[in-house]
Amino acid sequence: MQNNQETKVVTGEVRFSYAHVWEPAAVNGGDEKYSVSILIPKTDTKTINTIKKAIDAAKQSGISKFGGKIPASLKLPLRDGDVEREDDENYAGCYFINANCKTAPGIVDKQRRPIMDTTEFYSGCYGHASINFYAFNSNGNKGIACGLNNLMKTRDGEPLGGRSRAEDDFAGLYNDDEDDFLG
Repeated sequence: MQNNQETKVVTGEVRFSYAHVWEPAAVNGGDEKYSVSILIPKTDTKTINTIKKAIDAAKQSGISKFGGKIPASLKLPLRDGDVEREDDENYAGCYFINANCKTAPGIVDKQRRPIMDTTEFYSGCYGHASINFYAFNSNGNKGIACGLNNLMKTRDGEPLGGRSRAEDDFAGLYNDDEDDFLG
């Protein structure tokens, strides 16, 4: 039995990308899951070091899954955005982790009130993530995966994925002070 406290991390402020947190989605033909890519600034050494410790704890607790010893080459969840997503400016200067779960994550605002409006949490907003790391060994693939627990939105950000907000598209068309019905 693994000690969840050693493998669980609540991040510093991060940015969310590829947020499938309202409806599960199948990625690359796999099972439908809730998922999000968590962009961690490389300057947030506290979060990065905490994640590395949690990954090490997951390796130790997964020794039995790995056949009694930690393999030399494991798939690890903490990845370098400058290397693996060099064509995506949003990943520049960041590490990233893809986290997922089969049940819907809790999503709250800074006051820890549930967010129910699906337009409030989106790819590009900022916040904190509660995640946990665990070992896997399936179909010859061995590694550490990242489970998604809960999310907290702290502030808005530029939406990712090319979709603009209606408020921005129509800004300036009408002066809010005008009485349109008199017009």
